[in-house]
Amino acid sequence: MSVSPTRNPGTELRPEWFEDVQVNRTAAERRAAAITASRTVKKNYQAAWLLRAIQCIDLTTLAGDDTPGRVRRLCAKARQPVRPDILEALGVDNITTGAVCVYPTMVPHAVKALEGSGIPVASVATGFPSGLTPLPQRLAEITYAVGEGAHEIDIVITREHVLLGNWQALYDEIRAMREACGEAHMKAILATGELGTLTNVYRASMVAMQAGADFIKTSTGKETENATLPVSLTMLRALRDYGELTGHAIGFKPAGGLRTAKDALAWLALMKEELGNRWLQPDLFRIGASSLLGDIERQLEHHVTGRYANAEHHALS
Repeated sequence: MSVSPTRNPGTELRPEWFEDVQVNRTAAERRAAAITASRTVKKNYQAAWLLRAIQCIDLTTLAGDDTPGRVRRLCAKARQPVRPDILEALGVDNITTGAVCVYPTMVPHAVKALEGSGIPVASVATGFPSGLTPLPQRLAEITYAVGEGAHEIDIVITREHVLLGNWQALYDEIRAMREACGEAHMKAILATGELGTLTNVYRASMVAMQAGADFIKTSTGKETENATLPVSLTMLRALRDYGELTGHAIGFKPAGGLRTAKDALAWLALMKEELGNRWLQPDLFRIGASSLLGDIERQLEHHVTGRYANAEHHALS
């Protein structure tokens, strides 16, 4: 797929691109299972894939008891996500995570803690996680987060628009959010576990991209069902179709439920098989996670030393 590296400008709402599409859940589940079963990586290759996964993580804290101190600790981990002795044994210079993701009021603390690191700050907004506040307040929240220094905004959609097939309302909402983001990149969270069918997931993905989303993202992490491989496959097919129709590259972010190194490898395999190596870079692939990093570091330590440390040793405080 030949795609442009420039930012997605969106299109007019084009229902003909998605209204006739029907997604077969059984076929999607079979394809997703086949990808993860057929592609396995071992030893040094696995370590390299896990390091790439770290570079694609949006290291996240979205708790009601978040404090500036917790955010600073998270940012310190984002700057140095793997212990120096492990990296030295792997022959790798220091790497960083793809971004740090926080609530809007925590943005200035993250910006200050990450100054000079090159790590972008992402902020959830628009009434996260439900998105059920009036649109003017949701847009004002975007404006606030951008004004505080957020480089990326993770917005949530109104699920009702998808469930009722009100594509114009969904398009208009996301388009307004994109305009409020300005230069900040926008990730559209579809909350796929609440959309009912994979067909709805495909259609919502296509509308979000037509409205100018830079990324499409599975979940808030707060739903009963978050990122799954069949859902991700469906979104990637929409992303690929949009790229073929417009020439624009859209990013993808699974979030919620990715907790182990094995999960990270499964999603990397899915990206490589469906979209190719270009989508293994952090400008087009992110993983929304808080606990995933600890298990990846634990697996890397085992690769280097032949033994596992206690899981608590690698946990984020």
